[in-house]
Amino acid sequence: MGMKRFRFLTSGESHGKCLTAIIEGVPAGIRIKADVINKDLERRQSGYGRGARMKIEHDTVEIKSGIRFGKTTGAPICLEIKNNDYLNWEDVMAVNSQEYPTEETLRKIEEKSFTKARPGHADYAGAIKYKHSDLRDVLERSSARKTAIEVAVGSVAKQILKEFGIIGFSHVIQIGNVKLDFYPKTYTLIKEKSEKSSVMCADELVSDRMERAIDEAGEEGDTLGGKFEVIYGNIPVGLGSYVHWDMTLDGRLAQAIMSIPAVKAVEIGAGVDAAHLKGSQMHDEIFIDKNKEVYRQTNNAGGIEGGISNGETLIIKGTMKPIPTMRKSLATVDMKNMTPASAHFERSDVCAVPACAVVAEARTAIILVDEFLSKVGGDSLTEMKAHYGK
Repeated sequence: MGMKRFRFLTSGESHGKCLTAIIEGVPAGIRIKADVINKDLERRQSGYGRGARMKIEHDTVEIKSGIRFGKTTGAPICLEIKNNDYLNWEDVMAVNSQEYPTEETLRKIEEKSFTKARPGHADYAGAIKYKHSDLRDVLERSSARKTAIEVAVGSVAKQILKEFGIIGFSHVIQIGNVKLDFYPKTYTLIKEKSEKSSVMCADELVSDRMERAIDEAGEEGDTLGGKFEVIYGNIPVGLGSYVHWDMTLDGRLAQAIMSIPAVKAVEIGAGVDAAHLKGSQMHDEIFIDKNKEVYRQTNNAGGIEGGISNGETLIIKGTMKPIPTMRKSLATVDMKNMTPASAHFERSDVCAVPACAVVAEARTAIILVDEFLSKVGGDSLTEMKAHYGK
């Protein structure tokens, strides 16, 4: 893969002290607002069908370094989100060794330990891979809780992109069997209407049907998945490359979205519908206007041709499976003695498709800003804008 400009690492567990990230490669002079990050964190926590954990956590970011007087300095940026629920897990998630634990501490640890693998989670494979006897050690890092800090990193990326007029959003197009078949006429309308919906859907009647489907699944002790769409506009031609397989923009974006917990499919542009189209219907013809400006009348490519952005709107769809933690118990194996059992239940959501869309929006921004920084270059915002020429 080509040299990365925007790099980051995260750490933290679902019920640990905090989630943290260190971001490297952000040029100096870019205004980063914590309240903008916090708004994205709030969006991730909202959405019809979320569970009790969201009532405990009110995610807010603390910027610990790399920003002075509201602007980046060029140094690494450190972000932290505290887990409020850690107060209830302090003994169970203690970092130090428990050489002389009290009976009360042992009781708490035993209460939160489990050995019955949950189908659809990382429990079984993770326990074998890392030789864990307590599946709590797998759950804590494999949990989607870690996406909170990824959304914070993505919000930083979005604020950098906004300096150059690159703006995006996400919305939900399906939950369970309920689909959004007719879109509002413009992306602006889609964004405005989806922001008013409890399920981030751009149609009020479809939103109501989605809510009812979530209620019905919850009453049955079940869960629902769905589909979302991420849209980014004003992207310059030339992000990504065709010279190596791991440098294609669509390949990098697909990996970023696919690795979100519970995502099982990623589509660019027409996606799976391309299978039903003839070549003459699929490919976006190229036209030139009287000002010698290139334009298209369709965007089945989703803004990417040959692994490179082509100047059209970027369109990505993702499919999220139903959350595998549910009250309706599934058959499994108790890994303590390898006997048949019913799966462990951990407090969970009925549906988290809107939250997944927000995470995908953040992940997309992370890839786009890395590619953008690599292409434009510069150690400061002033230098970047001079290079960009817009």
